Amino acid sequence: MLRTEVVRNILSWYEGETPGLKSNLSRLLMHGRLGGTGRLVILPVDQGFEHGPARSFAPNPVGYDPHYLYELAIESGVSGYAAPLGLLEQGADTFAGEVPLILKLNSGNSLVSNQDQAITGTVDDAMRLGCVGVGFTIYPGADSSYDMIEELREISHQAKSRGLISVVWSYPRGGKVTKDGETGLDIIAYAAHMAALMGATIIKVKLPTAHVDLEAAKSVYTKHGIDGNTAAARVRHIMQAAFNGKRIVVFSGGAAKNTDELLDEVRGIREGGGNGSIIGRNSFQRSKEDAIALLNEVMDVYA
Repeated sequence: MLRTEVVRNILSWYEGETPGLKSNLSRLLMHGRLGGTGRLVILPVDQGFEHGPARSFAPNPVGYDPHYLYELAIESGVSGYAAPLGLLEQGADTFAGEVPLILKLNSGNSLVSNQDQAITGTVDDAMRLGCVGVGFTIYPGADSSYDMIEELREISHQAKSRGLISVVWSYPRGGKVTKDGETGLDIIAYAAHMAALMGATIIKVKLPTAHVDLEAAKSVYTKHGIDGNTAAARVRHIMQAAFNGKRIVVFSGGAAKNTDELLDEVRGIREGGGNGSIIGRNSFQRSKEDAIALLNEVMDVYA
């Protein structure tokens, strides 16, 4: 498929980036059922680290097999597949070139209580596996957030020097952020903007609620009439915070939910100008048939 004008326009936003990075971004944007539309649906499977194996795969035990996860990404026609090192290695030969890969380079786990993540892979690993890019999580607000930001700076530099895109999971928590604030409109906008300032190629955030968390922000949101009354309006504000829509922003599918709830969220993302979704547990915890049907419904909405 020839590169579409929509994709050419998106690539033009990434001034200062190398032809190698733009080639890999184009490869991601042109792949799968949504290829060429400027929209993305990505399958992420890093929950084994975050939640443990049983909590992740017991609802659909075939998901314990890394090859199954590759097959789900390929057969559903999603834009790409993001996972930690071991999952991508176990299938990298069998499925080489069949789906764009994103190597998740840091992970936390539920056996520790601190708000931090360990680096579990390298940019060289991503190159070895033929990935289009690397993923990295930061926790704006956490005690460890400055260290995570500095780690991201170094990893982003390494990745970009090799032509790889960076996908930044920007998940606020800790510090001045309340529990409700972790999905608050002002906090999610701040998180998206912070990732853009760090040079993220693609920004991943949670879908925001109407809650405004920081006291210093409340009067600003009221004075300037920033609309948070609908999901579409909230997504529109997040896109505004991401360089006025000149950065790709995708939204987390979050905890398991029913199909109607998920599709309602997707419609809000589409209507607000968001670029797409990253849907993990809501897909791989279902049977393959049901997961593919769901992912196709999501992609139908975006298309």
